[in-house]
Amino acid sequence: MKAICWHGPRDVRLDRVPDPTILDPGDAIVRVTATAICGSDLHLFDGVMPTMKTGDVLGHEAMGEVVEVGSAVTRLRKGDRVVVPFVIACGSCFFCKRGEHTGCDVSNPNAHIARELMGHSPAGLFGYSHMMGGFWGGQAQYLRVPFAEVGPVKIESGLRDEQVLFLSDIFPTGYFAAELCGIERGDTVAVWGCGPVGQMAIRSAWMLGAGRVVAIDRVPERLRMAEAGKAETINFEETRVYEQLMDLTRGRGPDRCIDAVGCEAHGLGSVDALMDKVKAAMMLTTDRAYVLREAIMCCRKFGTVSISGVYVGAVDKLPIGPAMNKGLTFRMGQTPVQRYLQPLLAKIEAGEFDPSFVVTHRLPLEQGPEAYKMFRDKQDGCIKVVLRP
Repeated sequence: MKAICWHGPRDVRLDRVPDPTILDPGDAIVRVTATAICGSDLHLFDGVMPTMKTGDVLGHEAMGEVVEVGSAVTRLRKGDRVVVPFVIACGSCFFCKRGEHTGCDVSNPNAHIARELMGHSPAGLFGYSHMMGGFWGGQAQYLRVPFAEVGPVKIESGLRDEQVLFLSDIFPTGYFAAELCGIERGDTVAVWGCGPVGQMAIRSAWMLGAGRVVAIDRVPERLRMAEAGKAETINFEETRVYEQLMDLTRGRGPDRCIDAVGCEAHGLGSVDALMDKVKAAMMLTTDRAYVLREAIMCCRKFGTVSISGVYVGAVDKLPIGPAMNKGLTFRMGQTPVQRYLQPLLAKIEAGEFDPSFVVTHRLPLEQGPEAYKMFRDKQDGCIKVVLRP
């Protein structure tokens, strides 16, 4: 089959690789009809995420048609149309039973690697390094889905692929980021990063009762999309974010702050942002935490900072003193997508929300390598790419 494969930093290629096969009775094989490039895929593209190997198949946002199931799979059958969540979860361990699927104790066969770096191992993830299991991803013509009884959600309506594809990751992730904030009716919510997850977080904040949403970015088309989602916007190239947020909130600061950027944040003109860039270039750090620092400084006293942007290692100069003295609450994590699949699908089916608004580019799988570069460099107004195998 054809697949988008990682060959090193800034080097992804369309390769011919073996078709996946059933390796366990709980597996299913899905013929991919739509897949997407996620912002967190760019951490792999840039070489920030460790334990990648040449030839790894990328992608963790995919959907398609079931073409084969293992003998233990009873919930799915050949011909079913499904969306596959990026999290691989067994459904029966301590964490899965609590709805904390990203903490699954069973699904990561390389848990020992993650434990060395993190203390404990998260769940296995599709297409996201050998530390996260070494599973091939969905930017391919076919995808092997382990624990198929637990993961995929069936699409039994006539909704278009683009309306439901993002149940695989960015819609639940944006919703989870807003939910972690503990938004109270009327709260001011500030969202750093107007990429796909940020756009979903903006709209999810409204769903959860926000009274005001402020979006922070520097890319004009992203800011326009945020404005279409009824957010006020701040271009951090044109104004100081802290001062603008204080003006908007009469000096109190936002009640809830969402970091939808993560480890490759950009900052302009500040010493700490410059140091982040230099250290990253010299391989002395993996994570540029400018946004997280700024969110801590901007958030109101006894407010909440929610982190949905991916971080992979340690960060420098974290202002823990200000956070402690302001009484901030931090909540963060990879999204336990399985918990949100049915509730969010119900919103789409009811016509309450259509995630497809975020798609700006639709391309064949063969153009995946070019699409990675376009997405990373924010060329041609690119915000979200859907690939068709």
